[in-house]
Amino acid sequence: MAAPTNPTPPRAIVEHLVREQVYAGLGLPLPAAATAPNALLVNISARHCHLTQAAVEALFGPGHQLTPKKWLYQEGQYAAKEAVTLIGPRSRVISNLRILGPCRTLNQVELAYTDAIALGFDIPVRMSGAIAGTPGCMLMGPHGYFQLDEGVIRAQPHVHMCPADAAHYGVKHLDVMKLRIHGPLGMTFDNLVVRVDPSFKLEVHIDTDEGNACGLKPDTFCELIR
Repeated sequence: MAAPTNPTPPRAIVEHLVREQVYAGLGLPLPAAATAPNALLVNISARHCHLTQAAVEALFGPGHQLTPKKWLYQEGQYAAKEAVTLIGPRSRVISNLRILGPCRTLNQVELAYTDAIALGFDIPVRMSGAIAGTPGCMLMGPHGYFQLDEGVIRAQPHVHMCPADAAHYGVKHLDVMKLRIHGPLGMTFDNLVVRVDPSFKLEVHIDTDEGNACGLKPDTFCELIR
């Protein structure tokens, strides 16, 4: 596996650090947005899938290993070079469905609501891993097919945070917060589920439908509300 690179820090991180330095230099108290231990990053998570090693080998051949194409914000996570074709109800398809690595212990496909409509799916909103009773699908790769009996979901909007972030916001794992998006299409997401782990960086994930609805851009001001 290729070693992670060091991409340019996201704009929200740079602004957070600059704000701290400016206010410290002026001897002024920090505003609320700068008192958090880490800057808040809100990212749109496009449709993708997570696969087991067995599924990867069925689709790409025995012994095949995923190859990182782009490293993601969460440590060790990446968009792989490999992609598959999803075959949904009534043989409707989505090609170039990106695989996110590394491999996991279950197979899961995450779609936006408009993706599901186009494919003919009726999918529930679920947290990652909560796939019991969800629809399945067929995946096609260059080596063969792989049948998912379940695992097609619309991901619940959620926020990753480390224990220091959780302490700052006064929340714990699986609590629910609100995410307020400012701007011309400003709106509030009421059911943002908290995921806490020492390895996590402060980051919200919403899907493409949700990101488009609120007009999310790199410079959009966003805040977490308990």
